[in-house]
Amino acid sequence: MTAVAVKDIYTPEAYLALERKATTKSEYVNGEIYAMAGASREHNYIAGDLFGELRIQLRGRGCALFMSDMRVRISATGLYTYPDVVVACGKPRFEGAQSDVLLNPTVIFEVLSPSTEAYDRGAKFAHYRYLPSLQEYVLVAQDRMQVDHYARMGNQWLLTAYNKPEEILALPSIECNLPLAEIYAQVELAGEGLDVKEG
Repeated sequence: MTAVAVKDIYTPEAYLALERKATTKSEYVNGEIYAMAGASREHNYIAGDLFGELRIQLRGRGCALFMSDMRVRISATGLYTYPDVVVACGKPRFEGAQSDVLLNPTVIFEVLSPSTEAYDRGAKFAHYRYLPSLQEYVLVAQDRMQVDHYARMGNQWLLTAYNKPEEILALPSIECNLPLAEIYAQVELAGEGLDVKEG
């Protein structure tokens, strides 16, 4: 999704009050609200397949799984954002009484688009690294078969890249394994173009 700045300064409380009544989603950081543009069909297919595969594997294992309507707050930096898919293992911790702002994600997935890829790889990941609970960060391209997996190793993050349909994305912190063929099951990557399978 693409962020567009709305130039007013808001407190976190004012942002949440507005956001809870809004019909569209916005990020918040440094007092500013950034409206989020809608996602492509390919983006939604990939995010949905990620969610579906994780839901099957995590059933009965004490982990909460959320789609893109769950806000995550990075307390150290003040960012409120909407990851595409989030897993929180153990007891989820929320800000306030409404249980709509998650504080302790274990794994975050972002589906990349041309307009957000640089942000997701750079500034947004810099915010996410402040989350002490976060063990893995996964970036999934929508226009090519490319999954970049970052795993926390002490104070460092280890990158493993996947780009073949027979490869399996291993997520050790939640003991899940996601075949790339399943992540991209509903999209067909043909040369430079992206065609969606029908049916």
